[in-house]
Amino acid sequence: MKISRRTALRNLAYTTALFGLSAQARLPEQHALPDADGMLEPGFDADRYWQRIRAEQFSLPAERVFLNNGSLGVAPRQVLHAVKDYLDRAAALHIEDGYPRWGYETLDEHRARMAEFVGCSVEELAITHNATEALSIIAGGMPLEPGAEVLITDQEHPSGRDPWRVREARGDITLRQVSLPLPPDSPAQLAETVISAIGPGTRVLSFSGITSPTGLIMPIREICDAARERGVATVVDGAHMTGQVPMRIDEMGCDYFAGSPHKWLFAPAGCGLLYIRYDRLDEHFPVIATAQWDNKELKAARFMRFGTNNRAIIEGMIAGLDFAQALGSERIYARIHELAKYVHARATELPYVDMLTPADDSMYGSLVTIQLRLDEDRLARLWRLCDERLIWTTGGARLRISTHVHTRRSDIDLFFDTLAEAAA
Repeated sequence: MKISRRTALRNLAYTTALFGLSAQARLPEQHALPDADGMLEPGFDADRYWQRIRAEQFSLPAERVFLNNGSLGVAPRQVLHAVKDYLDRAAALHIEDGYPRWGYETLDEHRARMAEFVGCSVEELAITHNATEALSIIAGGMPLEPGAEVLITDQEHPSGRDPWRVREARGDITLRQVSLPLPPDSPAQLAETVISAIGPGTRVLSFSGITSPTGLIMPIREICDAARERGVATVVDGAHMTGQVPMRIDEMGCDYFAGSPHKWLFAPAGCGLLYIRYDRLDEHFPVIATAQWDNKELKAARFMRFGTNNRAIIEGMIAGLDFAQALGSERIYARIHELAKYVHARATELPYVDMLTPADDSMYGSLVTIQLRLDEDRLARLWRLCDERLIWTTGGARLRISTHVHTRRSDIDLFFDTLAEAAA
């Protein structure tokens, strides 16, 4: 999905006009952001601005180099404040909307905020604990005839693959996998690879909007439209999409979507999103059941009835959304994509690196993956030096670097200097 300037600007407009109140105005006073006027104009010192954001809004110590936002993001101080505030008020039973619990409420206002942001109706959106849970609800509850084929790619996260493997092990479905080219030549090549793999028995196509191991942005709309023409349901694992790239579910054409706000949308760990297209809600089965599991008037909220849960995390998720909207989708994407291009440029210079992320920067957002051609001793030395220098990224010879607004250009430089030292 290529990110156009028009799409980014429109998403920015959504985020600054919700509910008649500016995103900046919804921030607690002690977490107000520095002035960003002119950020997109020539001459603006973006590095200095984002260094201020890191220092003032996050609890990251100056010596920490964090390049693994793709695994779990870092919550800003206002999100931590929101979680603690709810827990404090709950402990004192000083809660405006009743007894302090979560698990049975439909949380209509919270879902409305998130639905507006991701681009769907509130009836189609449920709040889960993470994308893994959402994907398990999708795979486990989808009505399929015995032996129906589910098609996935070879770049799916285990959470996008293994719920289908469970159904396969039970004898419900057959599972088939298509290999994606690495690196791909173009979005058209990716679309053709996936679409051409759809067979006469395929009933479901499940794939990542942004692949977890390599960070490729998939041509979602083209794939979903082609699948729909063939009568195939589409599932998009969007764990890396919500907050990383400007996106709207209603522009994807998919039937199901799973999201993880705790990666890129500044939310605390333990919250996720589940989207089911309206015309598929009533036929879908829950995988966790309690009272009103069959109350179809609840629409997507029927899939939120897990039992008692930690409502404070959901308050933190909304605070993370406030923070993202105050910064602005276009500003966030411009920054993190600029840093990702810098990572790509630094990595491309190295003779012992194979690029798995394509040179076309429209095909990645903030995730860049490389393959290191180093022997075991040099790899061990690299990770030892990273530990000593407080550098966090993914390990192994296949290395994924992910940047966010709290990432400093000097963080990237330190990592590549450390890599050069280990490879010498």
